[in-house]
Amino acid sequence: YDLILYMVGTLLVVFAAQAWMLVLGVILTGIAVGAGVPVAWTYIAEQAPGAKRARHVGTAQLAWSLGPAVVFAIATALVPLGLLGSRLIFAHLFVVALITWWVRRGLAESDIWVEQRKVRDDAAARGEVVAHRGLKELLSRRQNVTALLFLIGVYCLWNMVAGQMGIFMPRVYETAGVASAASQNLLQVLLWTMTVAATYFGFMLLGDKVDRRLLYGIGAVLGLAAWVLLVFAHVTTPLLIAFAVLWGVSAGIGAQAFYALWTAEMFATPYRATAQGVLFFAARILVGVLSYVFPTLLAARGVPFVGMIMIGFLLVALVIGVIGAPDTRGKSLEQIEEERYGATV
Repeated sequence: YDLILYMVGTLLVVFAAQAWMLVLGVILTGIAVGAGVPVAWTYIAEQAPGAKRARHVGTAQLAWSLGPAVVFAIATALVPLGLLGSRLIFAHLFVVALITWWVRRGLAESDIWVEQRKVRDDAAARGEVVAHRGLKELLSRRQNVTALLFLIGVYCLWNMVAGQMGIFMPRVYETAGVASAASQNLLQVLLWTMTVAATYFGFMLLGDKVDRRLLYGIGAVLGLAAWVLLVFAHVTTPLLIAFAVLWGVSAGIGAQAFYALWTAEMFATPYRATAQGVLFFAARILVGVLSYVFPTLLAARGVPFVGMIMIGFLLVALVIGVIGAPDTRGKSLEQIEEERYGATV
């Protein structure tokens, strides 16, 4: 039902004649994304073979990055149409959601989830007490709490930087003299295209073969380098292109991709989807709260000061990720579960 809700939201935006329709449409699409994305990422990871999990999880990240690249390209082409062009963009999102909903109707539950469900049902049939799988049970185990704190440090801090780019970048574009919407959209197309390329050639092809700690570290360092350039160098169009390349590659092999992978690996099946949801919720709430403060801070203190805060977030995420990266490459989810919890949960 999440995609049905998403389609209703996009239609409200497409046909919005008053502000309340636009606001309601955005709220509905946001709720749908929050409900659907964590479950989808969990499903992909549970169906993936242990030796190719990064490759399979990477397909979701590839689509996650390809979407904005395509949308910004369409937006660039539709700039002359003005408001109609914006409505057409949301209309195409409705069509994509409709196709996805139709295809997804035929998907069965993941094998590992079905097996776990059978074990729980058999235990309940024998009269045994079966604990409810929810937030309370998730937070009742030390392994889960430490994994949540680790992933908050990696993903939420990185996402606080990525989530503010819509506010931060217009000021940077203004400084560089990139005023037209078409030029700004093309820079976004470049950034997301680099993310797509890095996700495939970096994360998907190498994530199951090389040291993941090293791969994550490279991505995090590239992200730091991008923001150091943006904050401390004289902003020109070539520099913005360099930033788009560095940040795009960083996003493809960095926190976003590893968050989806590590969340699937570090939590046992009864907790996995709930943990995904908690982390997704925390990341978006933090971005939302910061978005209230960020514009005022940017206006009062300027780009260098706010840029240093962003660099600080990225630096902490780099350190936490490199130090705490789990050794899970090539292992099945069942093997990882036994190593982390001492037994099958």
